[in-house]
This record gives sequence, structure tokens and C-alpha cells, in this order.
Amino acid sequence: MVLGPFTQTIKVNMNTMKKTQRFTLIGAGLFLLTGLIQVQAQELKFIMCGGEVRAADQKVIDAFKASHPGVKVDMQAVPWGTCQDKSMTLAAAGDPVSLAYMGSRTLKRLGKNNLIVPVTIPEKDQANYQPGILKTVSSQGKFWGFPHAFSTKALFINCGMIEKAGMQCVGPHTWEGMYQMAKTVKDKLGIAGVGLVAKDFDNTMHQFLNYLYSNGGQVIDPDTNKITLNSPQTIEALEFYGKLASVAQDGPTAYERSQVKDLFNDEKVAMYIDGPWGGGQHKKTLKTINVPIPAGPSGNNGTLLITDSIAVFKGTGHEDVAIELARALSSGEAQYDLDSSWGLTPIMKYETMVDNPYYANSSYWKVFVDPIGSGGPEPLFVEYKSLQTVMNNMIQGIVLGEGSAADLVATAAEELEEFK
Repeated sequence: MVLGPFTQTIKVNMNTMKKTQRFTLIGAGLFLLTGLIQVQAQELKFIMCGGEVRAADQKVIDAFKASHPGVKVDMQAVPWGTCQDKSMTLAAAGDPVSLAYMGSRTLKRLGKNNLIVPVTIPEKDQANYQPGILKTVSSQGKFWGFPHAFSTKALFINCGMIEKAGMQCVGPHTWEGMYQMAKTVKDKLGIAGVGLVAKDFDNTMHQFLNYLYSNGGQVIDPDTNKITLNSPQTIEALEFYGKLASVAQDGPTAYERSQVKDLFNDEKVAMYIDGPWGGGQHKKTLKTINVPIPAGPSGNNGTLLITDSIAVFKGTGHEDVAIELARALSSGEAQYDLDSSWGLTPIMKYETMVDNPYYANSSYWKVFVDPIGSGGPEPLFVEYKSLQTVMNNMIQGIVLGEGSAADLVATAAEELEEFK
């Protein structure tokens, strides 16, 4: 799940955004250009995650109400820890909200249980998204939500430690180069060369998927719903994860990503994987670079593509109007404001829509944007928590030396059949 807003110090100059009519081509202004739509009095209930309603969202809602006489919008900003559970609980009890901010991982289960409706994204709008984004909300030919918050990952390196170990601080291009850099740090400095995540937590699976997608692998085919985990690419990725454990901090199964970030800040690990918000959470005294996740022997620089979405719930009687509002909130100026102010990877190709978008001409952002095309989605499973458990067991198994990569992958692939 893309949790936000993220604490970070990447500066965004909103004055560079020209509010031109180009934005109306991607959906936010479409309903404004079609004239007033007469509808019966309806109240749309919208649960948004976060402590307060964003001004950009309120602007869209006000415009939507003006163009839809009789429609009211009750937008509730619910804290991050409870917002999604609240939406799912209300739906399961037969009292659904109209639309809600949901982790895209939940969409397949909600659709399977007939709690949300599929949405239509016209081909001309699909073309505005970054490559692969729509795979994060699609299953067997249907879109189950509008992607709304997006992140990719990169490798952060402490140049001070690398140089102290006698190396140039240049990002490794391959897994072997990454391993050798980490090993040299550990051999010469006696400090962990890489921060490795293997705790029983969702970002353990996420961290592994960065390597899997950098090696051309896949967990499930979203079009056929076929489990594809048991492949040479996955076995190579898992073997490499186990190899990294030999040059990582002690006891990786006790660490999740934020804890590894703390080790990085304390100079107890020389490198680790994090999202674009990571750069703003490092100590100012550290000399760091961020580089693409190195390519595996069977792939290219890849990354996990992870999104949250706006889903439209079934059973309210006004699903069509809710879809219109969801489309407006997840496109145009409102979407650009979310991405730029929260420090998220751009979910759309804003360079075709605005002048000088926040990530343009930025070496920092280039690392997070360029690998999108070779990245892959958080796999959509009906039982997504079981997916996480199976994947984490596989990862922990290789870290703890409990079996060969081939056997662990085969077992995981077989177990996943039950939860797809």
C-alpha cells in the first residue's frame, strides 16, 4: 500500500505548473465541459485516507456538485490505520460508501465478493498513465479501480562508507556488482554491506518483488490468472536474496524497511532499497546517491509498481455518478497535486500535460521513473494476506537456510493456487 503523505524534503515548485486546458484531456475537467447534468438528489459518501481533506480534492468536489445539481458529497478523511478497514466493514454489512481510497491489493477480493464494480477507463485515458500502472488494478480484463497513488523503488547508497572501503561510489549495474560492493564493505569495514528485509511484514514481499521484476519474473499472469511464480527467474531472484543475507545485517528476519532505514541513517548498513520519500528521511550529514535497482541475469533494471486506488462500491444505487467522481479525483490537477505534494512517483505522463513537471530534469527522480517500463505490479490475489504469508515464508526460508531456492519456490507456487 502506498501510505502517505510521506515525510520528505523533495521541493516541488507548484508555480511551474500551468493550469492549461491540456489537463481537461485527461479526465478531471471532462465533466465540466459537457454542461450541467440533471440528476435526482443523491448523496455520495467518500472515505479518503488521511487526517484532512486536501484542498485540491475539495476543489474537484465543489466543481462536481456545481455540474451535477442535486448531488451532495460527504467526504470523510479517516486516519490511515482504519480508513480501509472501515470501508470494507461497511460494505460487508450491506451499508457501503459510494467510493473509497483502497490499497489496490484489496481490489480482486472486493470484486470477487461482489462488493465493488468494475470501472471503464477509455483507451485515450489509458495512454496517459505510466507503463504498467493499469496492471495494478486489473484482473482478467477488468479494471477494479482508478489508480491514485503510486510509488517505485531505488537503491540508496552511503558514499562515505563505499569510499572508505576503497571503492568509487558508482551504482552497480548488476546483482553481482551489488553483491561485490556489499561484500567489500563488510570485509574491509566490518559493517553490513546491505540492509535486508525479511520480517513477517508486507514490505518483505515488496522488497523481494523489486528483485523479481529486475530479473524478468512474475508471480501471477493477470490476464489468465495463472500462477507463474515457479520459474527460473524466480529461483535466481530467491538465490540472490539468500546470497545477500551473507553480507547483510545480523538477523534480517527481525527487520522491515523502516528499521533498515534507521540502520542506514546510523551508518550500520551501506545500502538499502526505498521509495522516493527516502531521500528526505536521511540524515543531512550522510553523503548518498540513489540508483536503479541492479538488473538480474535474466532481466533489466526493474521495480515494484505499487498503487492505491479509488474504488466504487456496489449497492448504493448511484454507482455511475460515483464512477464519474472517482475519475475526476484521480486525474487532472487533483492527481498532479497529490503526486507532487506527497512526493510520489508520477502516476501519469505529466510531461505531456504540464510545463516543467516536478520530476523533469531531475537526476533524483529519473532513477524512480526510468525503470517503470520494466517494473511489475503488486500481484492481485483474492486472499492477498495469504499471498503475503506464502511469499514471506519462501523469503524467510532462503534467508534462514531452510531449503533450496528451487524447492522453496515450488512449494510457494503450489500453495498460491488456493488463494488466487
